[in-house]
Amino acid sequence: MPFWDELIAERAAAHPGVTWDQEHIDALAAKFALDPARFDVVVASNLFGDILSDLAAAVAGSIGIAPAANLNPERDFPSMFEPVHGSAPDIAGQGIANPLGAIWSAALMLDHLGHPEASRDIDTAVLAKSDVRTRDLGGTATTDEFTEKLLELL
Repeated sequence: MPFWDELIAERAAAHPGVTWDQEHIDALAAKFALDPARFDVVVASNLFGDILSDLAAAVAGSIGIAPAANLNPERDFPSMFEPVHGSAPDIAGQGIANPLGAIWSAALMLDHLGHPEASRDIDTAVLAKSDVRTRDLGGTATTDEFTEKLLELL
């Protein structure tokens, strides 16, 4: 993707205090799987970002837990917040979806909109110790049961 590479190099030159590395997607995917903790921020094209976000969520335990944000930092245009897995239409209405990705995406949105305390409250509830887990995380809770427990923790 030469055009992408040119744009990134141009933007990087405008910010000399920011260190960055360039990787081929196949090598980066392997590094995500082998040592995910080494990554803080990854800037990628939509296609590669989508692949890597799914992989990162799976490495973390379930694609159902990952939030996502497509940010417009200048705020000239709306930003979008959604779970990495999207709406999961294949399991809609069955009560088995893990709502964590959607809830965490809402926390990202709250922070972006200037409500960091509300975002932190959600993060605290999400990270609280609980034995209530959806099936994708080895539990038996339905979507509603998980959500009720999270609201209790909130």
